[in-house]
Amino acid sequence: MIDESCTWHSPGKSSFAGDYKGHAPIFGHFGRLGSETQGTFKSNLLQVTESDDGSAVAVHRDTGERNGKRLDVLCCIVFDIKNGKVMDGREYIYDLYAWDTFWA
Repeated sequence: MIDESCTWHSPGKSSFAGDYKGHAPIFGHFGRLGSETQGTFKSNLLQVTESDDGSAVAVHRDTGERNGKRLDVLCCIVFDIKNGKVMDGREYIYDLYAWDTFWA
C-alpha cells in the first residue's frame, strides 16, 4: 500500500518529528513507536473519509505508556493516494504538546 517513494511527515519537536522518505525510514519510524513503548502503543482507527481527488483522511486515537507517562491523543493522517498506493502521509496531532511531552 505504501509506495517506495512515499514521504511521511510527523509533526512536533521530539525525536520522532520529521520527514521520512521510502520504506526503510517510514517503517523504521513506525517500529520505534512500538519499541519505545514496549508494545503498548496503539492506534485505534475511528473514521476514514475519502475524496474524489485521491486523498483520504484517517482519524484515530493513539494511546501508549512510556517512561511512566501515558499517551491518549486524537490524530489524523491525510493520505495522498495514486494508483492505489500511498504517495504521501501527513500526521496531524490534536494535542501536539501532549504528543511531544510523551516522546521527550
